[in-house]
Parts: sequence; structure tokens; C-alpha cells
Amino acid sequence: MTVEEIAAIPPYDPSPSSVSARQFKLQLLAAGLIDAVDAWVAQQSRDVRIAYEYSGTFVKDSPMMVGGFQAMGFTTQQLDAFFEAAAKL
Repeated sequence: MTVEEIAAIPPYDPSPSSVSARQFKLQLLAAGLIDAVDAWVAQQSRDVRIAYEYSGTFVKDSPMMVGGFQAMGFTTQQLDAFFEAAAKL
């Protein structure tokens, strides 16, 4: 492998890219966020409400997920940490 090829390898991201709905919602509960998230979701468009209620998997980099966590003031690092913790449940 050349130096250029090595430099082109993206950095390893240890946080999972998705978690199950059970893991996601249990982590919201553990972090004390479930009521705030439920209230935020209740004010969103119907498609967001349906996705939150019926999704089997929550994908970290989906627009809804990124927007929701940004609205709650989360940094990228905090979002990663949230998904890392959720994946362990």
C-alpha cells in the first residue's frame, strides 16, 4: 500500500451506524431524554412521528436523526457516544 492509499483511508469510527428501536429508546430512557424526545417528536411532521413510532432501526446519520439531535443541542461526539451506549443495551 502506498502512502497516498493509506492517507485516503477514512479514520475508524468505533460508534455503530445504527441501533435497534429497543436499544435507541432504552438509551433515551437511561439518559433521561425520552420525555424531551417524545415532546419534540410530537411537534414534528407526520412522517417523522411515524418513523419514530414504527422504525425497527435508528440510523445515526439519517436526516431525521441528525436534525433531532442537533435540535436538542448534541454535538457529533455526543451523538456518537449515545449510539455507542445504545449498542451495548
